[in-house]
Amino acid sequence: MIEFDPEKDRQNKAKHGISLARASELAVMGYARQKRGSEPRSRIYGHIDGHWYCLIYTMRANVIRPISLRRAHEDEVSRYVKKEH
Repeated sequence: MIEFDPEKDRQNKAKHGISLARASELAVMGYARQKRGSEPRSRIYGHIDGHWYCLIYTMRANVIRPISLRRAHEDEVSRYVKKEH
C-alpha cells in the first residue's frame, strides 16, 4: 500500500511532472539504500510508460511513503540496475 500527503504530491508534480500516485505503477528493475536523515530511505528504479524513474521512499509499518518520484539519470540506471545477459 502507498500513502502520501496531497501537498507533497502537488510539490512532486510541480517539480518532476509526475504524481506520487504513479509509484504503484513502477516496474522495479533496481534498488539502492539511501542513508539520509533519521528515517531509513530506499531508492528503486524502474519503468513507467517506457521511461526510467527513481522512487525514493520510506516504510512506515507496512505502508510505502513516497518522498520523491522523478525521471532517473542515465548514470543511476547503469550503476543500480543489473544488465540482462
